[in-house]
This record gives sequence, C-alpha cells and structure tokens, in this order.
Amino acid sequence: MSGWSTSDIASQKGRTWVVTGANSGIGLVTARELARAGAAVILGCRDPERGERALGEVRAAASGADVELGRLDLADLASVRDFASVVSERVSSLDGLVNNAGVMAPPREETADGFELQLGTNHLGHFALTGLLLDTLRAAESARVMTVSSTAHKIGSIDFDDLQGERSYSRWRRYGQSKLANLLFARELERRSDAGDWGITSVAAHPGYASTHLQSSGPGIGGGLVGLVNVTVGRVGNAVLAQSDEMGALPSLYAATVPDMPGGGFVGPSGPGEMRGHPKLVGSTKAARSEDDAKRLWSISEDLTGVTYPVPTPA
Repeated sequence: MSGWSTSDIASQKGRTWVVTGANSGIGLVTARELARAGAAVILGCRDPERGERALGEVRAAASGADVELGRLDLADLASVRDFASVVSERVSSLDGLVNNAGVMAPPREETADGFELQLGTNHLGHFALTGLLLDTLRAAESARVMTVSSTAHKIGSIDFDDLQGERSYSRWRRYGQSKLANLLFARELERRSDAGDWGITSVAAHPGYASTHLQSSGPGIGGGLVGLVNVTVGRVGNAVLAQSDEMGALPSLYAATVPDMPGGGFVGPSGPGEMRGHPKLVGSTKAARSEDDAKRLWSISEDLTGVTYPVPTPA
C-alpha cells in the first residue's frame, strides 16, 4: 500500500500561502505543489535571481496559478518587516504560512541584527515574520502555520545562559538548538492560539534526510580542508542515504494541508530512523515538549526581535 503523496493534497482553491525559502529544495517543491493544488502562493526568497527562476518553475508547473515573488532575508529583521508589510498589503487574509527557510551548521556568524546566524535565521526570523503576519492570519477563516524543524532537535538544548553562542559554539549543537526552538515555537503558538481563540492551527514537520543544497553546501561554509571534507561527506550522504527533495517535502505538505491535522502535531517520514519514507505523525524529545522553556524562549524572542504578540485572552 502506497503512502500519502501529493495526489492526496486537499484542494487549496481560494487559499493564499506564504512559503519562505521557496527558491530551491523542499521550499520550492512545497510552493509548487500548493500552487498545483489551486492555492495563490507568495514565494519568500533571499536571492532575487534564484527567486525569479523558482517563480518561473512554479508557474510552469501550475499553469494559471496566482504566484508572486517577494524578497525575504530572515537574517535581517528590516527585510522581514518589509516582506510582512508587502504581504499584508497584497492580501486581506492569509490562509497559511510555511516557515521553511533555514541555514545549517555554518561557522559562527551573526545576522544583520547581531544574532547567532542559525538561531537568528531559523527561529528568530520566523518568529518575527509570524508575529508580523498574525493579524492577516487571524483574518482568515482557518489559518495554518507550518514550521520546519529537524531530527537534529534531538541533539539540541536551549542554552539560555549563552543563547547566541558567544562563549561556546558548536555548529551542529547550535543547529540542534535552532531546530528545537522551531518546535517549541510551533507548540507555544498553538497553545496561545487556543487560549486566545485566534483560529490558527500551528504544526511542525521535518523532512528526514532529504537531498537538498543544505547538505552539499551548508556544512562546508568557510572553505579550507574541513569545509571540503564536510561538503564531500554531505554529497556522499545525499547519494547513498538521502531521499529526494520531492519526498522530503511531503511531511511539510502533509502537515500544512491535511484537514484533520492536530494542532501542535509533528510530521516526519515513516521509514527507519525517520530518515525517509511517506509522512506520518512522529514524536519528539521531552525538551521539545517543555512548556516552561517554550514560554521563556517566547518572551526572550519578543525582546530580541521587538515583535510582540497579543496576550491571549479568550474571545
């Protein structure tokens, strides 16, 4: 029996989605399949040239679809604010947001706002974007926010005493921290939506081990012999172990579109080790379910980004 696939995506006609990091890989496949299912899609891309190519590919695959391109650099809060403003002007209500863009395991760098690059891009940028689009999401009849995490959340912990990795930096543990932050955010958003009757379903997904540009380029950033070895290992892993970005996008698409998807749910591949296979609901670590850490991280994220969410009070 075959598993869930893109042919099972519920009709998205009349719905509008934003997909971040839609210029390549899982983000591009996600945007393309949402458009093919009838959605209007806004592609949030950092690189205008690659964004234009992605826009052409989505339009070619979904003839007649309403697809637009917006410049979005999640490592720059000014860009996040500009993009959110454009989206809010373009649509009166937003049915879905896919927080997909990310960076993986670079040497320590900082965003335009002085945040550690992985935490700043993967978590804080998406935290700010979701908050800035919150009113537009709440204006929809039934909005959904789908945030991409990773099995790497299992090696992560939130280092509240050194959140930006200024005293100690391990690229993979900091990547794990950012992916754990994604899960804590997704579940806290669901709790706040429930408490405030916001009408937003917040879910998360991970792609397993998918063959994307992250494995072939991300770990090798910085050059030199170590960078070359990391790139080579990533490419070999892609060739031997990884599933395609087409399959890697299925958990995101499942979490985003399945009508009865439970709020706070987490989706990943069904195969051994959740590395590959068709999507299903999966578990997460105890740390990813900590409400205390989620609330603490939420408060810190508001302070760092300057983006505050309304205090949830029942309607």
